Amino acid sequence: MLNRWFNLPEWNVGIFSFLLNFVWEIQQMPFYQIPAEFSHLDMINGCTLATVGDVGISIVAFWTVAGISKSRQWVHRSRRWQISSFILVGVVITIIFEALATGVLNRWKYGTSMPTLPFLGTGLLPLFQWVLLPPLVVWFIKRQLSEPKHSH
Repeated sequence: MLNRWFNLPEWNVGIFSFLLNFVWEIQQMPFYQIPAEFSHLDMINGCTLATVGDVGISIVAFWTVAGISKSRQWVHRSRRWQISSFILVGVVITIIFEALATGVLNRWKYGTSMPTLPFLGTGLLPLFQWVLLPPLVVWFIKRQLSEPKHSH
């Protein structure tokens, strides 16, 4: 029964997305304004919460492509358009969330070292995150869910 869970594409999207995005979130922290009173634990908790959001975005992007592809198994033989769509959904959601978080919700602020998109003001590192990590997530899923190779 547990093995059935491990073979669900969504489970794998969530796991690999969490692992890759958590490392990214930690590494991009210097590009944000961190309140002086924040402890290391506060920063780790913030990165963990952001990573959970990233997992949610990844799963929504996965389901969007699955809906268009009419198959949740699209990751096994992903086509370029599917990976591009997976990336695009993540980028669009990120632009919206970053605008809200740095704007009306005032959840975080970019540091002076964060490069941003002209007009939109979206940080480039969060955008690069959604261009670079989704193809890696797909690659890891393919490796994880592929049939074992038998050697003779």
